[in-house]
Amino acid sequence: MEDIISGKFYNPTKGDLDFQKVLDEIFLYIQEQPEHNYEIIVGCDSSSSEEPSFPIAIVVLRKGWGGRFFLKKVKYKNRKFHNLHERILEEVLLSCRLALVLREAIEKKAPSLNDLPNYQFRYIHADIGKNGATRDMIKELVGLINSNGFEAKIKPDAYVASIVADRFS
Repeated sequence: MEDIISGKFYNPTKGDLDFQKVLDEIFLYIQEQPEHNYEIIVGCDSSSSEEPSFPIAIVVLRKGWGGRFFLKKVKYKNRKFHNLHERILEEVLLSCRLALVLREAIEKKAPSLNDLPNYQFRYIHADIGKNGATRDMIKELVGLINSNGFEAKIKPDAYVASIVADRFS
């Protein structure tokens, strides 16, 4: 499997960007209006086939003023997902891996975080909810997200996974 940050991320304004450029764009976006509050969120979705693609999104919200997103599609060669549980677990694992790498990269780029005032990066959005087939997975997947140092948001509050990433699945 490829490294989570290798390859290109897509942004509708900037086109295809490598991970370092995504990081630069996040900093530029926050620094252009530092008086606002910002939230960085990661979420993933997948198509429902045996060989799904996994669009994973990084969203930077300028709270109350819109935001930016960066999206990467992960596709596995010679790997099948035979049931919903396997596929949803992979979505959450990809989100956790990307969030951990992104948090570390942000901390390296801005050690004191003075370069990023008024921002928080604490949520991972999971495409699961209390209604439907994923309801039995909530405890397991929320625990997985929490054990990686993030807070889980589930449907209907998991818009990065269920709307942004879903648009590209």
